[in-house]
Amino acid sequence: MFRLFRRPLAVLPIVVAAILGATTLAATSQATDRPTVKPTVVMVHGGWADSSGWNAEIRSLTERGYPVIAPANPLRGLSTDAAYIRSVLQTIDGPIVLVGHSYGGAVISNAAVGVPNVKALVYVAAFAPEHGESLAQLVNRYPGTHITPDALVERPYPLDGGGTGTDLYLKASIFREAFAGDLPRATTDLMQATQRPFSVAAFTEGSGEPAWRSLPSWYLLATQDNAIPPKAQEFMATRANAHITRVRASHVPMQSQPQATTELILKAAQATTHH
Repeated sequence: MFRLFRRPLAVLPIVVAAILGATTLAATSQATDRPTVKPTVVMVHGGWADSSGWNAEIRSLTERGYPVIAPANPLRGLSTDAAYIRSVLQTIDGPIVLVGHSYGGAVISNAAVGVPNVKALVYVAAFAPEHGESLAQLVNRYPGTHITPDALVERPYPLDGGGTGTDLYLKASIFREAFAGDLPRATTDLMQATQRPFSVAAFTEGSGEPAWRSLPSWYLLATQDNAIPPKAQEFMATRANAHITRVRASHVPMQSQPQATTELILKAAQATTHH
């Protein structure tokens, strides 16, 4: 009788190995088939603008399956604006690609600090300040900006707890030339009339320690920009060790060159995507 069991016992290790192998293959297949986790793209506008400037990019990214949020930037002061955007970031699960235009670049540089799921920064004709630097310093580092004191209207506003702040508006006579020269005048007339005011405090407050020191960055450099001189953009992008893409555009490439802007955001997103 014992002879009857010898053969089955001899093949038992082979059967076990086959079962374990099948299990491993199944697990590997499941891991391979696991859907890619796409980052949430958070887009931060700058001064004299609002989140509608990102409309083309939002449409393109959501069609590709990316979650997108374009919160309102308060435009009251760099540290408080960064704190507000950071509070938005902290409500998001999963990886984040953080995009900033113009002053929004300074905001994302500060807001991403201490938020570990921010995986990449994308600057669109944007400020990328060093610790202690203000926008006023950077915009005047190289000649060429058309946003000079005589291009601005100052309007006082009351501060919480007392005191008075000062808002800056771009004059109608200079808006298109300085801000969006490659958009139709009918469009820029509407943009000027509906511009969000930009406080002097936001323009003059020094930056905190910037997140671009530790995060990979991408930069869309607008070569026809009359707001932030292209040489200033080159300086900031190079210092941040950003991947630079140049585009023939005014200060608002997200509106005049939405395809180029979207492509750069996708490069950043794909570089940080994981399974």
